[in-house]
Amino acid sequence: MTRVENPAPNDKPQPKDENPWLEGLKTIGLSALLAIGIRQFVAEARYIPSGSMLPTLQINDRLIVDKLSYRWFSTPQRGDIVVFSPTSTLEKQNFHDAFIKRVIGLPGDKVEVKGGRVFVNDQALRENYIEEDPQYQWGPQTVPPGSYLVLGDNRNNSYDSHYWGFVPREKIIGRAVVRFWPPNRVGEITPEPNYKPQQ
Repeated sequence: MTRVENPAPNDKPQPKDENPWLEGLKTIGLSALLAIGIRQFVAEARYIPSGSMLPTLQINDRLIVDKLSYRWFSTPQRGDIVVFSPTSTLEKQNFHDAFIKRVIGLPGDKVEVKGGRVFVNDQALRENYIEEDPQYQWGPQTVPPGSYLVLGDNRNNSYDSHYWGFVPREKIIGRAVVRFWPPNRVGEITPEPNYKPQQ
């Protein structure tokens, strides 16, 4: 058994008086480092600046984006609402801010938009969350490995994959998980519906 020394009372080190200003600066610095670390690696708040995700997300909704899950535990799934950095195509068009869209096509999926419906691997998706049926034709195209096809829920008013292509995995920042503003719409953001083929 390891012996623990118990010094005599006179041997105890005396606490030093810390400058309150220095203590305050240390606290602020640590808080800032923690906030930056959380925002960089765990989660961050975002707001919705446009109507491309109506009716699911309203203009000025505030969301929490989970950045940790995709980094360590899972990959984007069909139906997830994701935030991503501009792709190289979008960067060439002078886009710098992050986008938010819904994942529709996974790597290897064949996706087509026709007759007001979205088809994945020749199966029509049941999409009761969109603003209106898409009024355009697109595809069929196969999603490349390591990339995703994303569309806005406001299909006819969304600048998304059917215009500029696929999103590489490394561009995806995270998944929108919770709406925290406005108060009457607070709640979890789930990938509804369950993407079962139409009967």
